[in-house]
Amino acid sequence: MRTYLGLATTFHDPALALVGPDGAVLFAEAAERYLQYKRAPNCEPDPGTRMAGLLKHHVPEGTELVVATSWGEQFSEFLKGQAASGAFDLPALADHPSTLNRSLVPERAERVFIADLHAMQARAGNGTVLALDNETRGFGGKPRATIAGRKRYAHHLAHAAYALWGSPFEEATALIVDGMGETGAAAIYRLRDGRIEEVRRQRGRGSVGFLYGLVTDLAGFDQIKGEEWKIMGLAPYGRTDPDLMAILRRLYTVEDGRLKFADEATVQAVAAEILARRPKDVGEQGWADLARCGQDIFSELMDVLVAEAWRLAPSDNLVIAGGCGLNSSYNGRVLGRSGFQRLHVPSAPADDGNAIGAAWLALAEDDPDWKGPARAARPLTPYLGSTVSTEPLERMAEWEPRARRLGHEGVTREAAKILAEGGLVGWVQGRAEFGPRALGNRSILADPRPAHAKESLNAKVKYREAFRPFAPSILAEAGPDWFEDYADSPYMERTLVWREAMRERVPAVVHADGTGRLQSVTRERNPAYAALIAAFAELSGVPILLNTSFNVMGKPILHTAEDAILMFYTTGLDAIVVEDWILTKEAPA
Repeated sequence: MRTYLGLATTFHDPALALVGPDGAVLFAEAAERYLQYKRAPNCEPDPGTRMAGLLKHHVPEGTELVVATSWGEQFSEFLKGQAASGAFDLPALADHPSTLNRSLVPERAERVFIADLHAMQARAGNGTVLALDNETRGFGGKPRATIAGRKRYAHHLAHAAYALWGSPFEEATALIVDGMGETGAAAIYRLRDGRIEEVRRQRGRGSVGFLYGLVTDLAGFDQIKGEEWKIMGLAPYGRTDPDLMAILRRLYTVEDGRLKFADEATVQAVAAEILARRPKDVGEQGWADLARCGQDIFSELMDVLVAEAWRLAPSDNLVIAGGCGLNSSYNGRVLGRSGFQRLHVPSAPADDGNAIGAAWLALAEDDPDWKGPARAARPLTPYLGSTVSTEPLERMAEWEPRARRLGHEGVTREAAKILAEGGLVGWVQGRAEFGPRALGNRSILADPRPAHAKESLNAKVKYREAFRPFAPSILAEAGPDWFEDYADSPYMERTLVWREAMRERVPAVVHADGTGRLQSVTRERNPAYAALIAAFAELSGVPILLNTSFNVMGKPILHTAEDAILMFYTTGLDAIVVEDWILTKEAPA
């Protein structure tokens, strides 16, 4: 029997996935969760200490383990040759200039990215080998599994495999857009009869993802830290400045329906002109007008790519993946700007999702009859990560009377009551979400009705910029009553426009432009979270909770009960719920 270990091996957002011989995803998680290191830059996706436990839990003895990674064989050999020639030595990297190039990033930084890619490819799988070696020593020379082979798949193909096979569609067109791939930064694929076909790959160094990253840097943030999402949050506070738009539009042209990016001199001139215009007091709050214009330009660029996808592979169904798939503001508008009728964006559209994509591609290569997961398993659930032990709370209960085990119904009622009274609740249930967004299993929750709830949560717990919005989780059956042109949004993947009459009822989750990045919650997808929202609705009349990730600014979403307990004691949380345990600041009556 074979199990497939998929590894996402870019220099940021490394992740691993274990897939069974039938294509079922046994486990998927980004390395940042286990390491508690935001985005885990240049960390291996499969640390040996982590893999030992995962293999024991998910892999039967005697299994053949196939390791699959997310950058293609030809590209990996190219990187190996570059390394052998000394191109990645520190003096060689330092010789590259720090000026912007056609990729819209500094030449030196681009070379460092490529060097980091090589390092990640070279190390990927070493943790698994170490874990198996340690287990061999511990079990009298009999390993639990043997590595049967290693396979590599093109970066954008891995994106497409995860997004298409994990979608609810039998046939669809996928648009992959991110910072970089083997030949370019965008690609179009088609799913038909269970098979994935390449339609077109972009070639060249121009990149919609890096253009958005350049705007991020020029607006006062840092794309290296992955702060592009701050542009989305800040954009509604800015105005569309015609002069800034004209400057940004010099970065590209559209010829015969295809994007063509500017030359190096133009990129440098545009950046210099924008910097000369930048207000002196940008500070931590960023430059709102540039954020607005950057988001508008991003939408124009994506419209060109979406139109090309429609022209080359028309379909009712559109799938978007790659890092640009995290732009929920654009996702909420794309169907109205294209010929596509339905949209799927997976829970982990960025590089972490490639762990599942690579594993599925390896399975499909081994088994030509396999055409994607079983229909009942699609769309793919996001709840694929680690569980949290309640053992620390069990120990605490011996001396802490505020730690109580009430059963799932009991903690649901108690948490709903605390929320309806204006309290903040950390909510931990089941398996962690795969992807960057908390979807009701690793969430901090609040009542969306008080106008000050957002400010209170920022001041007491999140400690982040005031302009960044919080998301509404809504019972799916209530969605059409609250949102215009409602569409199911299980992964917080799109923003929709609130009905004007409803906005004043939940001001804490209405963004400055009247939108909300919603999560549609159903009892089938998440019974515990749906039960909590329903209990809150009984008390408040509102089937919505304010939902944000269970972390503080700069840290990943929590990984253990100890992480939750630490945040409980060091922030303004009023309660935490871990499975059927609750810990409250107020002593029980």
